Amino acid sequence: MQRLGDDARRLLAASGIPDPGPLEAIATAWPEAVGAAVARSAWPRRLTRDGTLHVATVSSTWAFELDRLAPELLGGIARVLGSVPGAVVPASVRFAPGPVPEPSPEAHSATATRLTVDATAVEEGAEIAASIADAEMRELVARAAAASLARARSGA
Repeated sequence: MQRLGDDARRLLAASGIPDPGPLEAIATAWPEAVGAAVARSAWPRRLTRDGTLHVATVSSTWAFELDRLAPELLGGIARVLGSVPGAVVPASVRFAPGPVPEPSPEAHSATATRLTVDATAVEEGAEIAASIADAEMRELVARAAAASLARARSGA
């Protein structure tokens, strides 16, 4: 008996649609790689053949600000996916407004209880976000960056 997933992948490939496996690995790693605040406001939508990850954001403001943080976000993705055998790390990332799924309450509470953000990570997060004009966006990006830095240092 053949698995339905194998048939679906074969049909998608025949239609010119890339294998969803690499995007699935990226989506699974996304909250850990970019932090909870960013994951609530941006979500990976597709991975093109040239390795560009297209990410939907809740607004054009988020798209603009995350575009400025693209190197750090790609670094977080590479860090998390580095331990996943056969995972594809995106070569670049593009952000545009689009649908973003609602986070599960369990995912948010699990992340919040596992991670302790130290003062150094908070300061570095504030430095990363300092050039953002919008105060609310600056605070969210600073918190996300601090959480990502703390997570990277903790090995979580």
